[in-house]
Amino acid sequence: MLLEGFGKVMSWVSLGLLAFSLFAFINAALHREDAYRAADKQSKPFWLIILGIAAAVNAFMGILSFLPIIGLIATIVYVVDVRPALKQAGGRRGPRRRRGGGSSSDGPYGPYNGRR
Repeated sequence: MLLEGFGKVMSWVSLGLLAFSLFAFINAALHREDAYRAADKQSKPFWLIILGIAAAVNAFMGILSFLPIIGLIATIVYVVDVRPALKQAGGRRGPRRRRGGGSSSDGPYGPYNGRR
């Protein structure tokens, strides 16, 4: 009975690791290549390969092996170090939404067209 419960817990942990590594892989794929250079991090293909291998290892190997732990470390490094740097560099694809609802003629210190 104890081993059966342990097996269920480990399967949930394995599923969580898989979801975490897939999240990191998808997030890495959404950022532009030049954002990686602007953030002074490894290239986009490098991170896609590393995170793809981590996701594949988590999907096809058990949690008791050392390879999923290495994949978890790589995923944590991406999420904790690379992802915030990419967000700061502004490397998302697609249109950027304006914050604050200002006019297109607004500069950093107010409007350029003389409105006050």
